[in-house]
Amino acid sequence: MENISIQKATLEDIEQLQKIGRETFFETFSSSNTEENMKQYLEEGFSIEKLTDELSNENSEFYFALSETKVIGYLKINFGISQTELKDEKALEIERIYVLKEFHSKKVGQILYEKAIEIANRKNSDYVWLGVWEENPRAISFYKKNGFVEFDKHIFRLGDDEQTDIMMKLNLQ
Repeated sequence: MENISIQKATLEDIEQLQKIGRETFFETFSSSNTEENMKQYLEEGFSIEKLTDELSNENSEFYFALSETKVIGYLKINFGISQTELKDEKALEIERIYVLKEFHSKKVGQILYEKAIEIANRKNSDYVWLGVWEENPRAISFYKKNGFVEFDKHIFRLGDDEQTDIMMKLNLQ
């Protein structure tokens, strides 16, 4: 088992965040989406401006998973009004857990997930929730294995394509 460490990302890490964000999103979704939609999302969703806003937001946090000094995955969590939906003060949203494909079987996602739960417990959150693409069975089974249950659906737009995310939650209290 490799030695995986977790480190909070700051504005100084913006280029690394942009790189790991684009790389993992592309690996995860490029085979299921058009080249134009992917290109547009990678440019806009991971622009320096957008990442600066997100990193500067006191209600969002990013964490890197590192193998030695290499960033191999990341976590993004949101609290309060920064949640993409629900906006419940007593909830924590896991907006993203992404890991490079070559590290998929190394429990990196689990380590990032456990970091999110640790923070949710520290903040006395009642529950943790997230949205996961309905055509990402790997992620859905990961969250089910961790005790999450489906409670709703919502639409995620990727370019001109409307996709359905399954919303899942885990009660902590």
